[in-house]
Amino acid sequence: MTAAWVVLGAVLAGAAVVLVALPFLREPETADDGLAQPDDELIALIEERDRALAALKELEFDHQTGKIDDADYRALVGPLRRAAASSLQALDALDAQD
Repeated sequence: MTAAWVVLGAVLAGAAVVLVALPFLREPETADDGLAQPDDELIALIEERDRALAALKELEFDHQTGKIDDADYRALVGPLRRAAASSLQALDALDAQD
């Protein structure tokens, strides 16, 4: 009688292990594992925007710390602002297309 209980316990333990491990043993579904391919034009515009804004930030910092005087600041800030504005407008136009 004791041997029967040991066998029954072993069968129940084995069934519990299989039941718990079954989700981990299945092959994952690959239907939605892929990532969308990035748009090269979008990435280029984002990088251009980031470069222009970083240059503006650095120019502002250098002007505030006195490394760049007012005349040089005025000469440099205009083209940087135009570059940032044009990249932002291009991003908006690209977003409007999508």
